[in-house]
Amino acid sequence: MYWIIFIFFMVLSMIVGQTLQSRFAKYSRQPLSSGLTGKEIAEKMLRDNGIYDVKVISTQGHLTDHYNPVTKTVNLSQSVYNQSNVAAAAVAAHECGHAVQHATAYQWLTMRSQLVPVVSFGSRWSQWILLVGLILLGFSNLGNIGMWVLLIGIILFGLTTLFSFITLPVEYNASDRALAWLDRVGITSGKESEQAKDALKWAARTYVVAALASLATLLYYIMIFLGRRD
Repeated sequence: MYWIIFIFFMVLSMIVGQTLQSRFAKYSRQPLSSGLTGKEIAEKMLRDNGIYDVKVISTQGHLTDHYNPVTKTVNLSQSVYNQSNVAAAAVAAHECGHAVQHATAYQWLTMRSQLVPVVSFGSRWSQWILLVGLILLGFSNLGNIGMWVLLIGIILFGLTTLFSFITLPVEYNASDRALAWLDRVGITSGKESEQAKDALKWAARTYVVAALASLATLLYYIMIFLGRRD
């Protein structure tokens, strides 16, 4: 059952990921009528929202764009930072959407940030703890210990699953803020707006697949625990 779940979500993740790459490659070839680069768009969106303590910087890699609330930086990959196209506009505005969430104390982002320390530990150790619990269950004289170890692993993995679902409203809200602002100030319009929306829609779906995969895996371990307890 575990391998069926794993293979299903692995294939689904590959499909969504490849579609995302394809969409971004396509929209990266679509020039932006406003002529603004990702850096200029990000800086303008920050200013328009009254945010002056966040820097826009360039980072290495492809689709490595992110907002860092600790350093207060909007990190844009070079293909977004220096380019003027629909994909760059969508990504730059989306990351600034997170900066706006931070500045306005958006509740889902606040909750997500509070979980980071626990989730960092859980994501690092939960799989190992679950594995140890399953191994111990195989020994009749260590079964009770195995059950407790498995339960601890389930709780830690459950926190990472919760984190992945809390991430969903954070990502969708950042995209909604980005798209609304891009249209309002006239950076995108008509066909460009639809393309930006499509790009961010596929980016969000990667988080949806990850959350569902995590939930399915969590339920699998819970079923093992309940089955052995009975």
